[in-house]
Amino acid sequence: MAPPYARAALLDRDGTVIADRGYLADPACVEILPRAAEGLARMRSCGLGLAILTNQSGVGRGYFGEAELCAVNRRMEELLEAQGVRLDGIYYCPCHPDQRCGCRKPKPGLVRAASAELGFDPSRSFVIGDKDSDMGMGRAVSARTFLVRPGAAGDNLGSEFEARPDYVVEDLLDAAQRIEEILRREQSG
Repeated sequence: MAPPYARAALLDRDGTVIADRGYLADPACVEILPRAAEGLARMRSCGLGLAILTNQSGVGRGYFGEAELCAVNRRMEELLEAQGVRLDGIYYCPCHPDQRCGCRKPKPGLVRAASAELGFDPSRSFVIGDKDSDMGMGRAVSARTFLVRPGAAGDNLGSEFEARPDYVVEDLLDAAQRIEEILRREQSG
């Protein structure tokens, strides 16, 4: 079991930590995004828990099973661990989008499950992802939200997004640097 954390970085998987390959079912296709491991390591050094929260409707659509999903997640963990990063948990919604579950982002069910297991305060945490559903989930739990949008860091806060992010970042290293600034301001103010 992971040590308790007061706050956490709650990360989308595809397009945030690993390359988005659509409905990924083959562990051989897992690719850690550039600067992702470095960003995660810096978040950990800030005292944050690290959890992946991901919609995986490929299971509910019948494209692949939970065994394939878990194999992909294990491969991601192996690649991150090889770069010195350990995740505290991976939480996923396997449901088809038409199902009315409470765990599919933007609903907060995955955050609640992670918080119950890892012990962090969602409202003091950071949600980082590349989709509107990630930002909506973060807003639902009063977390600070970071939209990963390569090539657009510092732009107009993702104005086309319904659930507007607090920050737009290039990648996870950029997010980590912003989080470090936020934490420094909190400590000094």
